[in-house]
Amino acid sequence: MSQENVLEKVKKLRELTGVGFKDCKIAIDENNGDIEKSIEFLRKKGIAKASKKMERVATDGLISISENKNKFSIIEVNSETDFVAKNEEFIKFVEELSNISLLNSGKMSDILDAKMKNKNTVKENLVSMISKIGEKITLRRSDCIESDQFANFSYTHSPLKKNLGKIGVLLSLESSFKKEKLSQLGKQLSMHIAASSPLSIDKDNLDQNILKKEKEIITEELKNSGKDVKIIDKIALGKLNKFITDNTLLNQEWIMEPKKKVKDVIKDFAGKEKIVVKKFIRFKVGEGF
Repeated sequence: MSQENVLEKVKKLRELTGVGFKDCKIAIDENNGDIEKSIEFLRKKGIAKASKKMERVATDGLISISENKNKFSIIEVNSETDFVAKNEEFIKFVEELSNISLLNSGKMSDILDAKMKNKNTVKENLVSMISKIGEKITLRRSDCIESDQFANFSYTHSPLKKNLGKIGVLLSLESSFKKEKLSQLGKQLSMHIAASSPLSIDKDNLDQNILKKEKEIITEELKNSGKDVKIIDKIALGKLNKFITDNTLLNQEWIMEPKKKVKDVIKDFAGKEKIVVKKFIRFKVGEGF
């Protein structure tokens, strides 16, 4: 069999089973290119079971943060159940993936192709973990903040271990203050973001499609409630402004002192100096499923 033919058969076997390239190549070689026998070979090894599990939905799992000086990465790895999320082998797997994410600046394509400690790729190890643990496991998303121009912070809510939990936050602040001076504010802001789940920093950063959809919902709701057509637009504007306030970080009520807004807290801390929220990232396990 030519090398080209072998690769075609490996590709087909991967599509049929969901198993990684390396194991499919071994199966094809061991069975002289016979697809059916290769599938049986993989099933006997317990690897091909993974493909059936890929049809399930994984909505549990863990968020992990890794850091090196002022660089932080965050990654979400999903499992089907909280039982597996607390499994020590799964935890170690997530921690290693988190370190790989940091090295690759949170770029998912690079993470998936990266080699793990056992010299196999992340993709290959995912398939092996699915087969071994017996649940669907997915790398859902990853991100990173690393600019040296800003002071960067992280927070993990109710951590299972250090930097490992169900909600994680990364935050970047621009300021004339040194990072040490900002550490308490950075932590508190990160805690606020974890609890209040803002959609953006301010109104200008809010996705216009979200605003448009929310306005449509509010207007339709008011029409169905029998409100006078003449005042619907005015009421809708008020409700939309309330939505913006509730969902933009700087305009939210400060969780530690609700009489203040977040922007007021930042202003009070800054005094005559400058503090600007440049970016935040918030991951919650299973959010959006």
